[in-house]
Amino acid sequence: MTPYEDLKTRFARIGHLDDVLGLLQWDQETVMPDGAAPRRADVVGTVSMLRHRLITDPPVGDLLDAAEAAAAGNGGLGPWDRANLREMRRLWTHAAAVPGDLVEANARATSLCETAWRTARRDSDFNALLPTLGELLTLQRRIGEAKADSLGVSAYDALLDMYEPDGRAARIDALFDDLAGFLPGFTEEVLAHQARRPAVARPPGPFPEAAQRPLALALMTAAGFDFRHGRLDTSAHPFCTGADSDVRITTRYEEDDFSRAILGTLHETGHALYEQGRPAEWRGQPVGEARGMALHESQSLVIEMQACRSREFIDYLAPLVREAFGGSGEAWSDDNLYRMYTRVERSLIRVDADEVTYPAHVILRYRLERAMLAGGGARCAPGPRPRAAGGGGAGQHPVLCSQPAPSRVSEKGGYPILNGYGAQYLGIATAGQYRTRCKFCKPLLKADGTQLIGFATVWTLPSHRNHLICRHYHTVVWEADGGEKV
Repeated sequence: MTPYEDLKTRFARIGHLDDVLGLLQWDQETVMPDGAAPRRADVVGTVSMLRHRLITDPPVGDLLDAAEAAAAGNGGLGPWDRANLREMRRLWTHAAAVPGDLVEANARATSLCETAWRTARRDSDFNALLPTLGELLTLQRRIGEAKADSLGVSAYDALLDMYEPDGRAARIDALFDDLAGFLPGFTEEVLAHQARRPAVARPPGPFPEAAQRPLALALMTAAGFDFRHGRLDTSAHPFCTGADSDVRITTRYEEDDFSRAILGTLHETGHALYEQGRPAEWRGQPVGEARGMALHESQSLVIEMQACRSREFIDYLAPLVREAFGGSGEAWSDDNLYRMYTRVERSLIRVDADEVTYPAHVILRYRLERAMLAGGGARCAPGPRPRAAGGGGAGQHPVLCSQPAPSRVSEKGGYPILNGYGAQYLGIATAGQYRTRCKFCKPLLKADGTQLIGFATVWTLPSHRNHLICRHYHTVVWEADGGEKV
């Protein structure tokens, strides 16, 4: 067995533990009783520690050196294998920088914080979340500092690099500062224009979950979700997780507003289509994993924010909605539903935001997580809440208990600290490129307008696969855009 073949066997086992962690996360957030939280946290900590041991096992470093030397000497590795070897080295570098006991403690604290957040959200009690959030923040600082020393970057960039390879705060700051200067005035213009249009008539409810769920399933099917390898469940906050060949997404239902469940489900379907579209022959190997959170988020946002707010989609959706809820009259007309789905308004909750104000929420949370990492603590806030996102000046800060859970259970998946908003904004920018210039997106509807079909993800495009694994994905987006950078 060559060194590289040995490494492939070892990393396949690491992938099996990633699957275990993903299924444990799904179980915890969908069906696990709250009383099981302490024991589950111990289990997650142990599995995470065992995963870390497999990566940092002393022979792995020597095997990487030998495999890289063989590859440099014309060892016969193809482009996929060379990219796989690079990804193995990157994962090993991150893991080797952090002691195993810190990995275990962080995984355990993350699991406990998830449960505490659900309780705090239900009770609107942010103070109840502070102890576990504070502990998690302390552990994340320690991990960031350890990785910063190894990678030669800042603590935030070291954490960001695990979720968005080569992502750097300096680039994100420049993008955010430019957008933060544009959004307030643009939002005012949009709201003024909107005020001159006919008012939205909200369809009268209630809309029982028993009627919403079949509609969500039908839309997932139309978008291309493969239910042989996935499922839909309910949770406090929508998410996508699971295992290779077993992609599990969740949504939440509100009986006074069916649109939130539809958009939330389709957002997570975008993530799921990306996961289900990854090349089967490379699943379980590092090169077969999602390249980064920005590309992942672009796949969900291009569906939720752009495709599913288009007039073509609403014309497709409207009769399904009327049939599901027995609606009739002006409030259920195609025109009114289009105005409802494209309405812009300031709000306090990111996941309920529209295409115009959504970036402002992301900017705020990115700045918040930067401030927290810099030592501001779990209560810190970065200044007045931007009016574009629903704030009104000093003293008005996020309704934190209503926001997504602070972190995810695995170092492999999820975001650093709160929600990796630096990587998420790059996803917004990438989704925008797809919509305006990308030459390899499939059309939303078939020619006869009768069936919704999913947007092609980059993974499913043979002509771009090697680009994706051989170079940073931004290059792919720039080339598809005719060479113009985001």
